[in-house]
Amino acid sequence: MLQGDRMITTEEVRTVIENGEVIEDYPDDSRGHSCLIFGRGNDGRPIHIVCSPKEEFLAIITVYIPDPSEWA
Repeated sequence: MLQGDRMITTEEVRTVIENGEVIEDYPDDSRGHSCLIFGRGNDGRPIHIVCSPKEEFLAIITVYIPDPSEWA
C-alpha cells in the first residue's frame, strides 16, 4: 500500500465491478460463494477483485494488481 503506483482507487474498483468479467467462480469458498473479477483500471492496468455477493450487499474480499507473469 505504500507504493503509489500500486494504489487502487474506489473509482477503479467500481469500474471493474461494473464492467469487468468473472474469470473464476468459487461456489464452495469457506466465506460463501465468491468469484474473481478481472477488469481494467486507470490507464488500462489490470485489476483483480475477489468478492462475495450477499443478499443486501457485495462483500469485497480483496483487490489487487495481478502478477503479469501469472496472468499474461
